[in-house]
Order: sequence, then structure tokens, then C-alpha cells
Amino acid sequence: MIKTVFRIAAAAAMLSAASSLAYAKDPMVGGAAMYASKNIIQNAVNSKDHTTLVAAVKAAGLVDTLEGKGPFTVFAPTNEAFKQLPAGTVETLLKPENKEKLVKILTCHVVAGDDMAAAIQKWAKSKGGEYDLKTVGGCTIKAMAKGSKLTLTDEAGGTAHITIADVKQSNGVIHVVDKVLLPKM
Repeated sequence: MIKTVFRIAAAAAMLSAASSLAYAKDPMVGGAAMYASKNIIQNAVNSKDHTTLVAAVKAAGLVDTLEGKGPFTVFAPTNEAFKQLPAGTVETLLKPENKEKLVKILTCHVVAGDDMAAAIQKWAKSKGGEYDLKTVGGCTIKAMAKGSKLTLTDEAGGTAHITIADVKQSNGVIHVVDKVLLPKM
């Protein structure tokens, strides 16, 4: 059993190293080191590239959840990703009366489990290049592997690219994405 776990870990490490997705032991995200010993929220609050995401998580009341045991795989949109939404969208979503919609959008960025990029790529390639990830918000994200690149398509037809993969957390993993993933509304 232990040998099998080591073989799987070694294969995942080789696949990850062979991909063009960024990976480092404690990678820098938004100008801050992301420590595997800290949870998703403890790391995210230090990233200057994720201030909008952190504000949204707080407004949605999801801080305690994302500080919880997990494991969670979070596709974390950058501030630039939020800026690509139509003008006024973020401000509107942060209002208390839109909390339910905000929670839906944010939870459509979270998958139960600790899914490293190499594993997602492997699943996609085994399914002909595309794999459905079921989110905790009830959405389906299509993960597509093209060569060593991994893209995600949301239910609204938008496509996000993973720009920094495998940012290990004590309660899961973060993959930084360049677009906000939207559910069917």
C-alpha cells in the first residue's frame, strides 16, 4: 500500500514537472509566499492579486468553510479576472441582498478534494481531452487538457486558464485562474 502511494506521488510529481503549469514548493502568488502549512484563507489574505476574491468570500460568509478541514480544490480568480466582468458586477454581488447569488458563484469555484493539476490533466486525457469537475456549488466545470495546458470552461461558456497550479494548502490546493467561472443563472 505504501509503495503504491509513493509510486502515485512520484508519477504525479513527474507529470507536474513536465507540464508548463507553474509549480514551486511554496510558490509566490500575488507577491506573497503561499505556505503549505497554512489554510486557504490564511494564504489568500496575503495575496495582493486576490483582494477581490477575499472580499467576496467574506461577504458570502464562506471564510469559516474555507478555513475548515476540507480538502478543497479552489480555482481562485485574480483581481484582473473580476475586472473582466461587466462594470458594476462585483459591487452589486457584494451587497447583502445578493449574498445567495455570490455564494453560488464562489462555490462554483470549489471542488471537494485535493485535486492537483496533473491528476486533472490525466482524468481529462483519459476521457478524450475533457473531464467534468463537479463543484460544491452544484456546477459542472469542464477541464480540458491540450498538451500540457489545462483550461476550464464554466456553465456559461466562459473559459479560464490555470496560470499558477498546485498551490498546496493545509486543507487542499489552489489553482490561480484568469477568469471568473460562472454558473448557469
